[in-house]
Order: sequence, then C-alpha cells, then structure tokens
Amino acid sequence: MTDTDSARPAEGEARGPRPSRLHSLMRFIPLIAPVLLWAVPCWVLLHAGQHWPLAVALAGTAVFFLALVGMPAAMVRGHGRRQQDWAAIIGDTLLGAGWVLSTWSVLLGVLLRAALAVTGVGDSQDRARIVAWAVLGVAAVLLTWGYAEARRVPRVRRIDVQLPRLGAGLDGLRVALVTDTHYGPLDRARWSARVCETVNTLEADLVCHAGDIADGTAERRRAQAAPLGTVRATRARVYVTGNHEYYSEAQGWVDLMDELGWEPLRNRHLLLERGGDTLVVAGVDDVTAESSGLAGHRAHLAGALDGADADLPVLLLAHQPTFVDRAAAAGIDLQLSGHTHGGQIWPFHHLVRLDQPALAGLSHHGARTLLYTSRGTGFWGPPFRVFAPSEITLLVLRSPRTATAP
Repeated sequence: MTDTDSARPAEGEARGPRPSRLHSLMRFIPLIAPVLLWAVPCWVLLHAGQHWPLAVALAGTAVFFLALVGMPAAMVRGHGRRQQDWAAIIGDTLLGAGWVLSTWSVLLGVLLRAALAVTGVGDSQDRARIVAWAVLGVAAVLLTWGYAEARRVPRVRRIDVQLPRLGAGLDGLRVALVTDTHYGPLDRARWSARVCETVNTLEADLVCHAGDIADGTAERRRAQAAPLGTVRATRARVYVTGNHEYYSEAQGWVDLMDELGWEPLRNRHLLLERGGDTLVVAGVDDVTAESSGLAGHRAHLAGALDGADADLPVLLLAHQPTFVDRAAAAGIDLQLSGHTHGGQIWPFHHLVRLDQPALAGLSHHGARTLLYTSRGTGFWGPPFRVFAPSEITLLVLRSPRTATAP
C-alpha cells in the first residue's frame, strides 16, 4: 500500500458549496420549531373538542408550555457555549419527543378523525378523545422502539458492488463502512466497543469512517472514541472529516484518529494493491470545511487525486452525498458517504431530500459513478431512530473480469 500526499489546491477549482434550500430554511427553524412541535399536539390532545375536566386540561397545557420553554433553553445550555451534557440530553430528548408527537398529531388528527366521522363512530367528543388516545399510544410506542433502535449495536448490511474498472486481483475486496458515530452527551463507550467488535468480525481489508465522529471535542469525547483504536483491517483504516468535526475543533479529531492508528485522508489518497491490481482510495475534507475558517481545511478533490493514475479505479470517501456531483464530473468509480442518517426520525427524510441527492443505499450518478450512502452507525441529537435503522456496512467489491462467487 502506497501513501500519496495531496497537492496544493488547483487554481480555479470550486471553493465551496452554494447554500442549499434546506440550509436557507434552517435559519428560521429555531424560531418556529418549538411552537410547532408543542402547540400542535397541545391543541390536538387537549383543546380539539375533547372537553376534558378542567384540571386535566390545565395540567396538560402546563406540561406542554414547560416543554415549549424548556426545550430551547436546554438546547442552548447543552449545545451553546456552556456545553452541559445533562442539558443537551434533556433538550435533545424533548426535540425528538416533540417531533414524534407533532407528526402523529397532524396525521391522526386529520386522517383518523376523518375516518371515524365517515364511519359514524361516536359523537364529536368521542372522536376527539379517540384521536387523543391514539396519538399518545402511537407516540409512546414509537419513542420506546426508537430509543431501543438508536441505542443498539447496528446490524451489518452486506452489499456486493460491481466496479467495471476493478481489476480481477481486487475482486472480493471487503470494505467495512462506519459513519456518524456521533459520540456525545450520552456516554456510549460500551456501545462504541461493541460496534468495533462487530466490525472486527467482518475481517475487512479496508475499514472506513466517513466522518461525524462526535459532538464535542476530541479531548472531551476521547473515552468514547478510544475503542476505534482496536479496529482491525488487513490493509488500511481510513477516515475523513464530517461537518460536525468542524463544530468541535476538527484538527483535534484528525490528530486523535491518527493517534489511534487511522489514516486521515485529508485531500489525499492511498494505493491499495492486491493480485497485481491497484485501487486508489481517496478522501476529502467535508464540504463545510472551508467555511469553518480552520487553516488548511477544505474539500479539494483535485488534490486528493493528484499523482494517481487516471486509468485506475477510485474509491472516494466524502462525508456528504452532495459531493457526488463533483465526484461524477471527475469520473470517480465509487463514493462512500454518510451524513443523512436515513432521515433518523420519520418523516424527516423529506427534509433531508431537499439537501442531499440520496438518502440511503446505492445510487448511480453520471456516466460511471456509484454512490453508497450509509444510514449511519450512531445517532445525532434526539436518542431515537424511527423507520431509519442504523447500520454497519460491508461492501464487497466485485470485478466484472471474474466470476462473482466468493
């Protein structure tokens, strides 16, 4: 395996992504989200014709008001300058609970109420109370299940990927992908160790971490990240930065991953050779790197490929799927990404699709570029995954020049 350093940025290369529609929308979300998340279920559960006893209505309204005020206060205290983990846990949990309650208040408040009216079930008060209990029941089930899904060790998802330019000597190359571990306020050191044990059972030739290691600095989350040093690969362990590293002193994470024995592919590449054939394994900084103001950090594909033979197949690590437009223009064979979490809590995936070209799985772009988007190994913020299971991915690369049997 050969290590090739990056070159200086090529003159004229795009200097950064244009603001997306989702990013523009996100500017207003902190102002309206708390009201929408808590006012909607408050109305549907308490004030939409149920005629609860006064004590119940007042107590319930008080609970929703406390959530409305407490959620943003806890988020600011937990994710702002103070970085208090207990506050982040409360704020994140309320955010997830509010999202689920609000979503199902709208869906059941419209669909179930209409169905009950059409079928002539009860009077208006009966129907309002049935909807309220249904919303509470569905939300309780989904939040309990979603919490268990978020905290469990991800299942391994195996997929064979045929690359037309891959040489026969590299057929069957095993690539393990983890991404978006998001070590954070909830201590997941034991979870991290179990994830790494699972990765080691895959006997991968190449293990990749596609960024968003943690929420917090390397010094603060070191204990949770330390098991990454136990990951084994027959050829290499490689890592690229995600956008969350740039909220938490990214260079510290690059240094820690290097210390743990991983190769930070910061706009550079390695050559992986087997059976007389060669694969270029390249990586770029996250597309948000340049706007972070951190010296020397930027997404620079030309630098990552500098010195590589243009006839060799290329596997590229780029944290965000949106980078695939540049990858396709450069003729990359396979891009591995994360970032989307598969939406994490349904139906948030509709918003993710405004920002990214793929949500999860394998997709085709341009003349020959394949993109694999992982749903992520951990979770961000709210400790819930609803209809978006986490994953550890094993990609088995296949050459068309040999039989596809292992």
